[in-house]
Amino acid sequence: MKNIVLALSLLLVGNTLNAQNKTESIKVYGNCSQCRSHIQKAAKAAGAEDAKWNVDTKILSVTYDSKKTNSKKIQNSIAAEGYDTQDATASTVAYQKLDECCQYDRKKTTK
Repeated sequence: MKNIVLALSLLLVGNTLNAQNKTESIKVYGNCSQCRSHIQKAAKAAGAEDAKWNVDTKILSVTYDSKKTNSKKIQNSIAAEGYDTQDATASTVAYQKLDECCQYDRKKTTK
């Protein structure tokens, strides 16, 4: 029994050491709680383990395993949904598909 517990403990520690969790803040433009839902969902679809967007500050706090994804992939996924980020610009077509309440004042040059 001790050997099983020891083996499971070593496996858990090994998996923890292999994970390269990174947390960062990303500026994402949007307006409302509906935007929050879409932004967070897009970030998670790109591999984020946790994503929380603040409607007031427009900052997405995202945590991800850097061995599985990266900030560029996450931002591109969000831009594909119609939301400009600090480093990725949504296409005009994607932006225009947003509900009217979600069509924020675009600050960046659009594609």
